[in-house]
Amino acid sequence: MAIRSRRLRKKLRVDEFQELGFDVSWRFADSLSEEDIDEHIERFINEVIEPRELGFHGGGHRLWDGVIATQRLGKCTEEDRQTVARFLKSLNAEEIEISELYDIWWG
Repeated sequence: MAIRSRRLRKKLRVDEFQELGFDVSWRFADSLSEEDIDEHIERFINEVIEPRELGFHGGGHRLWDGVIATQRLGKCTEEDRQTVARFLKSLNAEEIEISELYDIWWG
């Protein structure tokens, strides 16, 4: 087995350059106003995504979905997944689905 150079590992995003993330989706209750949804999303970004140095790449209206990854080269953790799940449950979001961690480049 050939040993890959650091440059090649970085280009291929493997080994120490591997990036793990996860998919997330949820639905806001029909009873929530647009203002309430905006407030919940702002809290999600300010209280979960930014402090954990994550990025949320997605969007929605009542039904939201996207990918969560790190802001810099790195790997999301099981703790990140659990924190997102707890926060969404605290908002009484519905139909919460969170995937297992996967390689976002080769997943």
